[in-house]
Amino acid sequence: MKTLLFALVFGCLAQSLLAQEYKDFGRDRLNSSPRHGEWVDIKSGDRTIKAFIVYPERKDKAPAVLVIQEIFGLTDWLRSMCDELAENGVIAIAPDFLNGQKFEDADGARKAISAVTEEQVKTVLDATADYALKIPACNGTLAVCGFCRGGGWAFTYANENPKLKAAYSFYGAAPDSADKVKSIACPVYGFYGENDERVNATITKAEELMKAAGKTYEPVIYKGAGHGFMRSGEPSNPNFREADGRARDEAWARWKMLLKQLP
Repeated sequence: MKTLLFALVFGCLAQSLLAQEYKDFGRDRLNSSPRHGEWVDIKSGDRTIKAFIVYPERKDKAPAVLVIQEIFGLTDWLRSMCDELAENGVIAIAPDFLNGQKFEDADGARKAISAVTEEQVKTVLDATADYALKIPACNGTLAVCGFCRGGGWAFTYANENPKLKAAYSFYGAAPDSADKVKSIACPVYGFYGENDERVNATITKAEELMKAAGKTYEPVIYKGAGHGFMRSGEPSNPNFREADGRARDEAWARWKMLLKQLP
């Protein structure tokens, strides 16, 4: 009987820890930010989607960066990432692919994000890109970034929108066929964790494809980091991991330099 009770308690505790691993955070940064952030409505096909946008504090017009979410939805963390991007001089706009849904467990998140079709991804990103380029404060420069599943979508979208000036793919699967890179018109910058072989196994093939097509692809693998290090390396994350924190700092240093290169 004691063994059974222990097993039940351990099982409940394990489920709780799993949920905590994905617990949302980042609202403190949003609440204390001096920058203007707001929700906007964007017409996408026959429906209207929500998007979160943050403006930088600068006197001149700024580039716009499309921000593509992880599998967990448009969380407070992702919105805080938009604020951090705006802090570095760009307009950051993140469309909500999951209609307000958020998840604290991986299984539910994967099921929801897997229901989003490739056509829907392109439709939403096209609508968001058109909206961003019409913002009066935008200087006409457009880039895209994405995390986890969104990192893969960012790489894919670089092949679909010739207006992009840069794509930043964070630990997302890279393309595996020539037709998926042939129309890329901008440099693609990859950010990967050393302990993420599932994703990293796609890098070499993508390097070969991009080189053969005469495209620019610059992947960097950060030592000791795991998948999702931009989230798990965030200091305010209750499940902060030190190795991922170092990788996040290094990735941000590189990203800031790249953002400054946007026209």
